[in-house]
Amino acid sequence: MDMDTDMGADESEARVADYLDDKLQTLGDLDSLDALLANIHSQHGLLKQQLHDAHHDLHEAKQAHQAHQAALQERARVFQHEQAGIDRALLAVTASETSDDAVPRFEAVLDTLQRLDVANGYIQLLGEVDELSKEAQSQLHRSNEAALEPYKQLRSLHTRLLCLQEDAEGAAPQLLYHVDKITQALRRQILDAFSADLEGVLKRIQWPTPKAVIPSHLQEEWNAAITKLLDLQMPELEGIEYSGKAGNKIKLPAVLFPFEVLVQPLEMRFRYHFEGDKPTNRIDRPEYFLSHITTLLNDYSGFIVDHVQPVLLRHFRGTDLALNPVYIDATSAFITALLPMLRVKIAALLPRVAGQPQLLSHLMHEVMSFDTTIRDEWRYEGGYGLEGWKGLSWEFLVQEDWFGRWLQVEKDFALARYQSIVDAPDFGDLDYESVDPKATKPTKGAIRVNDLLETITDRYRPLTSFSQKLRFLIDIQIAIFDKLHERLQSNLEAYLTMTTSFGRAVGGVTKEEQEKLLGVEGLERLCKTYGSADYLEKAMRDWSDDVFFLDIWEELQERARRANNIGTMTIADVAQRTSSAVGGDSDGGALFDETAGWYSRLRIRSEKIITDALNSNVREALRPYRHINPWTTLTGSSASANSHLSPTAELDALLTHLSSALGFLSRALALAPLRRIARGVLGTISNVIWDNVLSRHRFSTAGAAQLRADLAAICRVVDKFVGAGVGEVGLRKCLEGTHLVGLPVKGDKSQATSKAMPTAADEEGGEEWEAWGGEETVPEKESTVDAKTGDEELGLWEVEKRLFADNEKARAVLEELGIEMLSESEARAVLGRRIELAA
Repeated sequence: MDMDTDMGADESEARVADYLDDKLQTLGDLDSLDALLANIHSQHGLLKQQLHDAHHDLHEAKQAHQAHQAALQERARVFQHEQAGIDRALLAVTASETSDDAVPRFEAVLDTLQRLDVANGYIQLLGEVDELSKEAQSQLHRSNEAALEPYKQLRSLHTRLLCLQEDAEGAAPQLLYHVDKITQALRRQILDAFSADLEGVLKRIQWPTPKAVIPSHLQEEWNAAITKLLDLQMPELEGIEYSGKAGNKIKLPAVLFPFEVLVQPLEMRFRYHFEGDKPTNRIDRPEYFLSHITTLLNDYSGFIVDHVQPVLLRHFRGTDLALNPVYIDATSAFITALLPMLRVKIAALLPRVAGQPQLLSHLMHEVMSFDTTIRDEWRYEGGYGLEGWKGLSWEFLVQEDWFGRWLQVEKDFALARYQSIVDAPDFGDLDYESVDPKATKPTKGAIRVNDLLETITDRYRPLTSFSQKLRFLIDIQIAIFDKLHERLQSNLEAYLTMTTSFGRAVGGVTKEEQEKLLGVEGLERLCKTYGSADYLEKAMRDWSDDVFFLDIWEELQERARRANNIGTMTIADVAQRTSSAVGGDSDGGALFDETAGWYSRLRIRSEKIITDALNSNVREALRPYRHINPWTTLTGSSASANSHLSPTAELDALLTHLSSALGFLSRALALAPLRRIARGVLGTISNVIWDNVLSRHRFSTAGAAQLRADLAAICRVVDKFVGAGVGEVGLRKCLEGTHLVGLPVKGDKSQATSKAMPTAADEEGGEEWEAWGGEETVPEKESTVDAKTGDEELGLWEVEKRLFADNEKARAVLEELGIEMLSESEARAVLGRRIELAA
């Protein structure tokens, strides 16, 4: 310690020395020595005060520590004493030797005490329930209104028990059953008493007379009777239900108590007429009891609106129920009260007609028609808001699972009707009267199938379930479309088979039968397929624009984008049957895209086969015409004589075929496909004549005139059946070539050359120059006017000179001649077929 003291003193002296060295560095610092000493004394006093406070705090902390330690020791001693007492008591109570044996026995005692406590609570609760029930019954004998208050308390107690029972996971079912039984019994007593008051008023106005009115002296009693019943039911209407929703069954709106009383005699009348052996109770006439309900609405809606509506408005105004039309609107409440008797009747009738398809179908359609009437004419929405009332048909088809059976019945009906249409003798006859004369004529079978499918649409249009509508669409309508398409497709394949050599050999078709198929009879067969496909394709396009199918399409798109399945079908399955656009982001697409596409391809293929058949017949008819060569030997005296030439005899087969074929097609097809087919046939005629006549033979002026007359004859036949100008457009190339090769020989150059022409003629056919139209040489005074003036047609020699000069002059002279389709090379080639230029 001495060493520590010495070291502390040395350290203090060192610090003092350092401090003095810092403060007294110069002689001038000695002047502030007094102030320095005063400051040192002041700091020393503060340090002494701090040291004193620290010693005081340390002393108090030591005292608190000692007191806390003493308290802990006392508490430990008390705990040990109490624990010993508990152990002794536990051993004494349980007669156990050790505490481990005593604990389970003690817990059993506590459990018994807890059950006794719960039982005591049950007894108190049952006493309260019994007291409220007796009070309500005693009040009921004196005043009906006074019984409401204890009933409401009992009802509230029952509601709390329901909530507690749910939280306790069904811990007290017997208690809840007992309270519910008492509450229900009290409710029935009060309801019977209040109902009797209302029935008394109704008897005095002779209800249910349709023209009943409430006289002024009964108005107050009437209002009070209805209001009491509404007060009794108010807790239930505000959401306190005795039984919740069972399974996936929807919760139906409650029938107001006053309307139960009003409807009771009407229900008795309904049962009298439709549940006994009366003539009105017919299993095949569900419209009888359905129309009876609408008659009740018509008869009593006036009374309901005049005398019940004001009471409902006063009672429900300001409550949450004021937003629900099924309660605040008297007519809707009346409909709600009438529907239960229909539910009972339909539920009893359905099993009886389940084995009779016609009766089942008739019943469901009458129920859907009734739903539509109630929904549209009476504006009933069942309290479901924007979702709307789905109808009794939906309740039975979906909730009671009758849809599958009904769908099968409708499908069987539709397929049987389709088969009868197909089997009809006139199924394949073209119908010239049912459509516009200028339209393509479908077969009678196609029209009947379309009518059948429209009827099917009308049968499921009232359905409110989207999945049910989609099932009808795919399982029935599109299925029938597919069946008819397969039939039309097979008819087309059969025609192709029978018109080929291989098909004749395999199918046993005679040559005469094949010739008929290649004629008008074959065209008629092809037009049946074409007309049916065209008619049904247009029908499907029109259906896709119908509001009903547009709604289904929009709903289908919305559901497809949200999920991968639609009912039992995948999106891919639905898209395969309807449209590939299902589930896509594009706005295009329609329900019948896929089916309409199949019919469109069938129509296009049928049109091509018609055109191919005509082209084949045209080539065959032109065969004799291709092998004649009178074009250099024909003579004519003048141009006017050439203008009245008759068609070549070898062309008669073609003209006859065109007249019969186009005559039939003009009646069977619309103008647009007729013109497409005619243009295709004219293209074939043009190619045959160009390749085998104009490009192969030499022509004199008279020969060209004869060819022009032949082409004009073809144009007249085509224009007669297809329309003016169609033939000329289709044969434009041949007509231009004929015009060019038949240019008149005019001017001095023709006469100068005429002497050399016989040699060329001898080479071609051994004829004199006069045979080649030398007579047409115009006298000098009638020589050709300059082509640039346009006053007369250009002569052969000038055209030849300009045509063979260069392409620019050739194009110019062709334009002057009005030739548009021929190129310069084609014009030179055809002009070179002129006999005068052969040399």
